[in-house]
Amino acid sequence: MQPDELKALFDQQAKGYDQQWSGMAPIRDALHMLLGSLFAGLQADARMLCVGVGTGAELGYLAARFPGWQFTAVDPSGAMLEKCRERAVQGGFLSRCTFHEGYLDTLPLQPAHDAATCFLVSQFLLERQARVDFFCEIARRLEAGGLLATADLASDVQSPAYETLLRTWMTLMSSAGVQPEMLARAREAYARDVAILSTEQVGRIIEQAGFETPVQFFQAGLMHGWVSTVRRDE
Repeated sequence: MQPDELKALFDQQAKGYDQQWSGMAPIRDALHMLLGSLFAGLQADARMLCVGVGTGAELGYLAARFPGWQFTAVDPSGAMLEKCRERAVQGGFLSRCTFHEGYLDTLPLQPAHDAATCFLVSQFLLERQARVDFFCEIARRLEAGGLLATADLASDVQSPAYETLLRTWMTLMSSAGVQPEMLARAREAYARDVAILSTEQVGRIIEQAGFETPVQFFQAGLMHGWVSTVRRDE
């Protein structure tokens, strides 16, 4: 899927996005709980970069837990970014947020950030080098030693395990109330528009982009999460 097509898709879904996926909230909440612990050692006035922030779920969680942090919310979808802004208004942390509509490479390099989140974003980059370049762009906007927490769908699609995980994942989404048309769209996207790679491949991509060897800190079905730091010699 081309960037303009992807942007149009998320623009279209923005209004009802949170409601559509509300049944999957326990997985999101578990990811956020671990995320808060991973970032707990950052300074009280840390600068956080949220890449592909969408409606701002992780931003909202972190803003509530760390009241001194500043956030840069980046998303190419203006409609998604507006939902994120609404969340910030409702949560009382709008003054701590900067919103950037566009892809990451259009965000200035300075000021540098202390940490970044990037959830279910890089998987839409089908070419390996494009995915490496994407993580390089994140690294360029972080302080040396800055933290990255990222999550994507991952599996060895040639293995029997993938069929088991995919079947379980689709059943989970169905039981969580995801509408049949969304399930059909998701299954089609996994085959055509999402680069589902093995966890080892994703780890190597992140490392090649200038990060230390990433540590997998999360898995729920097909969703995996990694944490790493920018190499200080970059």
